[in-house]
Amino acid sequence: MGRVPLAWCLALWCWGCAAPKDTQAEADSPFVGNPGNITGARGLTGTLRCELQVQGEPPEVLWLRDGQILELADNTQTQVPLGEDWRDEWKVVSQLRISSLQLADAGEYQCMVYLEGRTFMSQPGYVGLEGLPYFLEEPEDKAVPANTPFNLSCQAQGPPEPVDLLWLQDAVPLFPTPGHSSQNSLQAPGLNKTSSFSCEAHNAKGVTTSRTATITVLPQRPHHLHVVSRQPTELEVAWTPGLSGIYPLTHCNLQAVLSDDGVGVWLGEPDPPEEPLTLQVSVPPHQLRLEKLLPHTPYHIRVSCTSSQGPSPWTHWLPVETTEGVSEPSPPAFSWPWWYVLLGAVVAAACVLILALFLVHRRKKETRYGEVFEPTMERGELVVRYRVRKSYSRRTTEATLNSLGISEELKEKLRDVMVDRHKVALGKTLGEGEFGAVMEGQLNQDDSILKVAVKTMKIAICTRSELEDFLSEAVCMKEFDHPNVMRLIGVCFQGSDREGFPEPVVILPFMKHGDLHSFLLYSRLGDQPVFLPTQMLVKFMADIASGMEYLSTKRFIHRDLAARNCMLNENMSVCVADFGLSKKIYNGDYYRQGRIAKMPVKWIAIESLADRVYTSKSDVWSFGVTMWEIATRGQTPYPGVENSEIYDYLRQGNRLKQPVDCLDGLYALMSRCWELNPRDRPSFAELREDLENTLKALPPAQEPDEILYVNMDEGTSHLEPRGAAGGADPPTHPDPKDSCSCLTAAEVHAAGRYVLCPSTVPGPSLSADRGCPAPPGQEDGA
Repeated sequence: MGRVPLAWCLALWCWGCAAPKDTQAEADSPFVGNPGNITGARGLTGTLRCELQVQGEPPEVLWLRDGQILELADNTQTQVPLGEDWRDEWKVVSQLRISSLQLADAGEYQCMVYLEGRTFMSQPGYVGLEGLPYFLEEPEDKAVPANTPFNLSCQAQGPPEPVDLLWLQDAVPLFPTPGHSSQNSLQAPGLNKTSSFSCEAHNAKGVTTSRTATITVLPQRPHHLHVVSRQPTELEVAWTPGLSGIYPLTHCNLQAVLSDDGVGVWLGEPDPPEEPLTLQVSVPPHQLRLEKLLPHTPYHIRVSCTSSQGPSPWTHWLPVETTEGVSEPSPPAFSWPWWYVLLGAVVAAACVLILALFLVHRRKKETRYGEVFEPTMERGELVVRYRVRKSYSRRTTEATLNSLGISEELKEKLRDVMVDRHKVALGKTLGEGEFGAVMEGQLNQDDSILKVAVKTMKIAICTRSELEDFLSEAVCMKEFDHPNVMRLIGVCFQGSDREGFPEPVVILPFMKHGDLHSFLLYSRLGDQPVFLPTQMLVKFMADIASGMEYLSTKRFIHRDLAARNCMLNENMSVCVADFGLSKKIYNGDYYRQGRIAKMPVKWIAIESLADRVYTSKSDVWSFGVTMWEIATRGQTPYPGVENSEIYDYLRQGNRLKQPVDCLDGLYALMSRCWELNPRDRPSFAELREDLENTLKALPPAQEPDEILYVNMDEGTSHLEPRGAAGGADPPTHPDPKDSCSCLTAAEVHAAGRYVLCPSTVPGPSLSADRGCPAPPGQEDGA
């Protein structure tokens, strides 16, 4: 708004002087509408509104917060004449927009106008901030020497206050209850292994969790670096290593520099290099002989020791000096007797011969397993299957577990989860996306070969904390045992060119019909559309409810329930899958809110969008959206509403509309899943029981082989979208010359949106005489 005019300053002064005496001001006030009250969490967008009616030229409306004029307020003023002449009465509306509510925005708000030498104030409105705790400071990653005290900081604020902090080490609370320590700083006495730390902030509205800080335990600085012996051209030095926790030292590095009047010249180089040279020493013993030195010359040396977690700090520089003597000619090095050399050559030749015989034996044994590639015919197509070939340098599963550096407790649980990578053979690729690839595979068991789906991930695991989280979730999935929950066969690791840990490979059962979303889309938009009866759709819903009921009894929260994360097996039963193990990120269905990771906002409950709080009842909300997907045979929820607009759309009371041909009872069940209060939503046990009763009340459905297909081409064929866990096989593309060609289900899924065939023929969502989707705009939700 710029600077406040002098007249306004005088008006404020006069208003302040006259306020106690001017009792007529309220009665004569031109204000007919006063600001309301706003209370919400950080980031909320709100609007305050003042309305007044004045005679003559409209005045300018100013906004005050706690009695102070808001000079740069985001306000708009609308003036509407109530008569034909400008001197007649005017209606003035001023709106103040708060785009992102912060603590500084809280306070008392009023409107002020100056009319005919008098100042008028509106009734006050109040803006309050209330929500989950907000972190001002979070724990940071650190590298600390073993058994050395260190501090971590964590600070959060409300309102509402008070905010109590609870510190956690490796996901276990350090104190029994929040607020045990009133300090924002955690003083740790020291660690002997790398650990993770985080803090929880508690207030009356709920709990917020900070980032997880990784505290890497490094070896302590070596000490007692000293010279053992001196020679004109040699120095022997020794040192004592510092504590390194549970991680043994792998080697030590020694640096030596020649000092000449304060100018450093690096050891062993006639022309000093720009960077220092480091000598690596295997340990133990913690001792090294430096050779080819200059006689009667001063040097400086220092030492650092390294474990699997990283290097220790360097010792301080130690000045040393060689003794006097003649540097050239140098004394001859130790010479071996001739028979030592002969004996060494014979032993080496014998070792080479034994190794060669062993490799030849292994090669002959391997040929008994048959050819590496064996072509076969499947459904009229030539398929090449890759058979496992023995490896001479493979590491066993036990060696793999030992190399990961994880805790013994987790290692013991993983013995039944880890699979030897060399027992998994990869075949054709079934699907590929941003998160990774899904391939057909074969798992060699003791007496059989199991057909599986193999997921490889592009998202790297960079810290040991992330690795342990991944493996802990794998252990959890391995224990699932329910016909409607995808079970985990195993996990293995393969080498990676990227930094960090090996790439995880997830082994899952092969699912013949792929994911449910692609199956539903292909039934409507594929080359040969098929009508899915209501009985089949309700059976899909009941299967998912049964699987989610099982997961909820295991106290497991899915957080990403959608049709795309449900799989169809060979019996057309639905299995709930993708519990976050694969870390998938979808471009189209997910939306990033600020610094928060991408979220599937059209499936997430309203309380989870607001406060990032997930419960079993937030999974119920997602299940209601999944029911809507099934009822519409794969349409996108909330058609026409952008991802960024979903939260405001739901806050206004809007919900998904009843799909065409959807039973009233099914839609009523969906609507119960979208109740604003989570406690009012049904449990998965209730949902499963209601759906099973609905299915029993329907007449028997036709067998799948008896379903009639909508196909106007010559001849008919059976609908069978093939696939596996993670995606269906892309069907063949429709003929571009066909006037009713449209995108296949796989192409629609990859593009993240639905493209329907242009047509001028009105009709239902699936035209009976053309076998094509209806025109855009006529199919609800397309």
